[in-house]
Amino acid sequence: MSDLPLLSILVWLPILGGIAVLLAGDKGDASGVRVMSLVFTIATFLLSLGLYTGFDASTADMQFVERHAWIPVFDIYYHFGVDGFSMPLIILTTFTTILVVIAGWEVIKKKPSQYLAAFLIMEGLMIGVFAALDAIFFYVFWEAMLVPMFILIGIWGGERRVYATIKFFIYTFIGSVFMLVALIYMYFQGGSFAILDMHEMSLSMNEQILIFLAFLAAFAVKVPMWPVHTWLPDAHVEAPTGGSVILAAIMLKIGGYGFIRFSLPITPDAAHALDWLIILMSLVAVVYIGFVALVQRDMKKLVAYSSIAHMGFVTLGLFVVFQIWENPANATGNGAALAVEGAMIQMISHGFISGAMFLMIGVLYDRMHTREISAYGGVVHSMPVFAAFSVFFAMANAGLPGTSGFVGEFMVIIASFHANFWYAFLAALTLILGAAYTLWMVKRVFYGEVANDNVAALKDINARELVIMTTLAVAVLALGLWPAPVIDVMHASVENLLQHIQFSKL
Repeated sequence: MSDLPLLSILVWLPILGGIAVLLAGDKGDASGVRVMSLVFTIATFLLSLGLYTGFDASTADMQFVERHAWIPVFDIYYHFGVDGFSMPLIILTTFTTILVVIAGWEVIKKKPSQYLAAFLIMEGLMIGVFAALDAIFFYVFWEAMLVPMFILIGIWGGERRVYATIKFFIYTFIGSVFMLVALIYMYFQGGSFAILDMHEMSLSMNEQILIFLAFLAAFAVKVPMWPVHTWLPDAHVEAPTGGSVILAAIMLKIGGYGFIRFSLPITPDAAHALDWLIILMSLVAVVYIGFVALVQRDMKKLVAYSSIAHMGFVTLGLFVVFQIWENPANATGNGAALAVEGAMIQMISHGFISGAMFLMIGVLYDRMHTREISAYGGVVHSMPVFAAFSVFFAMANAGLPGTSGFVGEFMVIIASFHANFWYAFLAALTLILGAAYTLWMVKRVFYGEVANDNVAALKDINARELVIMTTLAVAVLALGLWPAPVIDVMHASVENLLQHIQFSKL
């Protein structure tokens, strides 16, 4: 689309920036590396807006395509491109990384250059995952981004950080190995590692089911879906605030993106045959994990379980489409596009809201050094501005109409009605459960009598924290009140995906 290799710049600018920050080291008060990190993240974000402004929403074709020989003997290419699915997720990544750098500005005293460098390098690798159009190229970025997160939790994490990092790495790495085997098998069958070529491959039902299950092993862990979700609460609780924000806002979305880019278009018949399994896992996540969140005593653990429940809407929306088409009461097949678009909006919205929730908990933790809900009470008396933002984000997390938290969930619930009343009924329970666990936490932390002298001595948010909260609040409101700009850019890609998976490869 453009002579400028914009995607290469977006991938390598933050990685090179991270290396530069690492080389600069922790001299003096480390303000130099903080400013340098901020400059790199802002530059990357501003450049990523060029993807939106230069994007042609009328076509489902890949745009901003770059393709160069990398390992020609195996037909592996340096191949980038974006469509309506990947472009919004890249902008979400560049937007979130700025906030993470600002959030760690004064808080991270231990090796700040290494901390900030890890985020910059991870930003480039995550953009690479969303932009890669060669399967091996995708896999390299997919695995590489685990390393900075492993380091972040392992060095700046809590008391049980070693346990959490090893559990996180084992879960995600083992799932990825199955995906690699599937990709290599398809290369030997089709002679190409190009993801778009794999979309057109003819595969038998047995091949599709085995490949689908291999992809499921990788993507279900990343989302994470029940029952392979147990690594996430541990990783969140032990991760530093910035690590939790990136994990919830971006890394979980890579699992949902994997289903869209690989599982559905490559193995549509297997996806159709096993849709009941994904729908079951999604509804268990939405309902059961909601009840698990209700009994949490640690704020971070509560929001971590909340993330699993909200991500259940993403997988539900992606796989309920087959049953929408099959429902005899829905002869027109209405609702399929609504389901997939709802899943995408939910991914982006969850990025804003979960990021905000973890940042709010980080603000309290930096002041009180505890995340136990019982240690708080009456915070509104000493931190009224902070409490106002917290209640707003809590309501968004519970799906309040007018916020982004409502839009994606509502779209998926309405689409589920076209498939099966009970799917919609169970999915809608999250609006009750979400309100229950979120508002129960808000009541105990912010309202009532001041719990102790430590709470009474709390100082309200400073200018740096106010900038972060205001930015996220505007994003949550903008997407909640006017989701059309995001839906419009993905509509052609959604229609193309649905046409692709509607017809059997057999």
